[in-house]
Parts: sequence; structure tokens; C-alpha cells
Amino acid sequence: MHRRDWDAAFFDMDGVLTDTARLHIDAWRQLFDDFLHRRAAASGEPFVPFDTGADYLAYVDGRPREDGVRLFLASRGIGLPEGAESDRDGAETVAALSRRKDDIFGRALRAGVAPLPGAEPLLRQLRHVGILIAVVSSSRNCAAVLEATGLSALVDVRVDGMDAVTLGLPGKPAPDLFLEAARRLGVEPRRGILFEDAIAGVEAGRRGGFGQVVGVDLGDHAAALVSHGADVVIADVSEVAVATD
Repeated sequence: MHRRDWDAAFFDMDGVLTDTARLHIDAWRQLFDDFLHRRAAASGEPFVPFDTGADYLAYVDGRPREDGVRLFLASRGIGLPEGAESDRDGAETVAALSRRKDDIFGRALRAGVAPLPGAEPLLRQLRHVGILIAVVSSSRNCAAVLEATGLSALVDVRVDGMDAVTLGLPGKPAPDLFLEAARRLGVEPRRGILFEDAIAGVEAGRRGGFGQVVGVDLGDHAAALVSHGADVVIADVSEVAVATD
């Protein structure tokens, strides 16, 4: 990366900068498997667990948690009332399940989280050459995660799930969160390079007209990232070099 080519770098957080994607995956697994177990026991139907590969990537990864609940359950032919934040903990509503997932993730987060390989050095190098840095995440825990990993001070702008609620912005794959970050930085999307590990996030970057969309593949979905708009796929951000001349 060279400063002459890019004014800003836009990063998803979970699975790109921080080692939290695995925590999210496990939280979703616990949430849905518990729900599906109880539903199977009540109906007499067989229990089919949440697939942490296919189901996670297709319905949950990179999306606001309410959308993840709706999309996954719809894939199983299940519809629930929307509910409200005031719903009791055991209620079978989209709001209650979404809150329960956040509680599971929060407990795991308090046990400790770290930046992914190369994340902190890359952010420091970008700041050194004058490339602005935005973190764009659907997570409402974004600020807490960045603080816990020590990355918060290296970020110029953060747009997250709390902003999506406050501003009424649709989540990924809509590009609105990324475009809001570009607006706050005062840069044109075409002058921004974007890093995403989620199919929905890659698609959002392409829809938003960002200059380059880099897929980060920690597993085995490189082909899916490319098919949804990634220009190139890397294993992690330690593969990125920043020119200093």
C-alpha cells in the first residue's frame, strides 16, 4: 500500500483485526443449538444443529445480530415475533434471542481477546504514512473490543452497530456503514481500500464503490469472497506491506 494510491483504509473488526470471530461463531452456535434443541423436544422433530461453517457464512457472518436471527431461522422455516428489548430473557422473539447471543458473547469477551497477527503493526504503519483508518463493524461491542485489544487509539473513525441503530443505517451487505465512515473521514470511497472477512461485508464494499476490496480468509471461503466482490484474498493482514517512500 502507498499513500499516493489511498487516502484511507477501512477495516471490519471481527476476524480481520481482532481474534473475536471465533467467539461470535461459538456464541451463535450456543444460541441456536439451545433454541433448536428445545424446539425439537417440543415438536418431536429431529434436532439439526447450527452449522458453524455453512450456516454461519450464509446467514450470520457480518450482519447485524437481529438480521442473523431472522435469516437463519427463516432458512429452517421458522418465523418469530420481533419482540422488544424489554422481552424476558427466555422469550422466543427476535429481540430476546439477539440479546441472548450478545450476553453469551459478552461473557466470552471478558475472558480475554487479542489482536490478530499483523493487525497492530499494520495500523501503526498506516498512521505513520498518513493513511486514515476506519473500523466498520456491525457489532455493538466494537468499542469494547477495540479497547480490550489496545487498538482503539490507532483508529481515526469507528462506525458500529450502535451507530446503525442511532442513525437508522441498514447493516451489511448494504454499504451504508462503510459510506458513513468515509463521510466522517472526509474521503471518497474510490480512494479507500477495504478489508473484510465476511461475504456480506465484501459485497457491501463493492456496492459502496470502494477502490479495492480485500477479502481476508481465515478458513476456506476464498472463492466465495471473490465471487461476492473481493479483488484479492489474503490469509491475514500480516500479508499487507505499507510503502514508506
